[in-house]
Amino acid sequence: MKINQITFTRFVAAMAIVISHFNKDMFVYQTEYIADLFLKANVGVSYFFILSGFIMIIAYHKKEKIDYSEYYKNRFARIYPLYVFGLLLYLVTKYANFSIASTIVYLLGLQSWIPGKVMILNFPGWSISVEFLFYLMFPLLYNYFYSKKNKSIWVIAILLWIVTQVFSHLYEASSYYKGLHTKSQQFLYYFPLMHVSEFLVGNLAGIFCVHHFKQKNYDIPVILLFSAIMLALIFVPLFYHNGLMAVLFIPLIILISWNNGWVTKLFSLKPLEYLGEASYAIYITHIPVLYILREIIKWKWKTLDVDSKFWIYLAVLIPVSMLFYQFIEKPLRDYIKKINIR
Repeated sequence: MKINQITFTRFVAAMAIVISHFNKDMFVYQTEYIADLFLKANVGVSYFFILSGFIMIIAYHKKEKIDYSEYYKNRFARIYPLYVFGLLLYLVTKYANFSIASTIVYLLGLQSWIPGKVMILNFPGWSISVEFLFYLMFPLLYNYFYSKKNKSIWVIAILLWIVTQVFSHLYEASSYYKGLHTKSQQFLYYFPLMHVSEFLVGNLAGIFCVHHFKQKNYDIPVILLFSAIMLALIFVPLFYHNGLMAVLFIPLIILISWNNGWVTKLFSLKPLEYLGEASYAIYITHIPVLYILREIIKWKWKTLDVDSKFWIYLAVLIPVSMLFYQFIEKPLRDYIKKINIR
């Protein structure tokens, strides 16, 4: 079962993150409400986590049991080669940050487990560190819960999600939280166990989607849900980073998946679907590409206004990321998948 129209939404989330990481003097931050939206646009990572759980079910729901070795090989092939490539790209211009210990931590995908290590090298890689945990867990969850239709996982997932939201909000308001750029902030935002509930509720959304598939025109509900997400980020001052937005993301993902209206026809266009396929390359390389671009046009960069810098950056980032996807991610993924590990 493949849901082509959902792929483009990954590109939208990736671009929201790219904008949130760019200079806060650019034009989108000059209008109060739009600024409030993009200051919280890193919630796109939460969307990735929930969608990841959803897609895992869509991909494997017909299997009676997942073969561990084959699954881990395929997941490794999917994310690790480009993850390492992004790390190497980062070190091209930030070689001063290089240390053997930190590089080993990042190569093993352990940085999100160690508050203080998350932002040392290619920092978008923190989410891949979390994905490693998800991928490690999923075959166990599938073989012992999902394939056996064990309902207890629904109770566990929902309770864990509630506990995560309560803890996140209480911790952020407590004296233990020391603010941005501290170990307490890295623990709250990036520690993998803070995000497990996002993956689990994504799994449950996938199960619901395949068992209650109702394809029809959901264009208006999709637009209303997307608008509700924008309004919530602008006007509702809550902590969204650890999955609170699942209450809107999950219905949006399910309705887009079931939809057969013009939104689906638009999102299923091959160029837009291709952008969605390249979204991982955009996400994992957008910081090193920015640093390299600065070095290449260093003599000109300082004299450009911030908006011009942004448009130049996008004009470089998107096509370069498509090249990374086409000539690095896909070939290495396909090569690793063909390796017989038995």
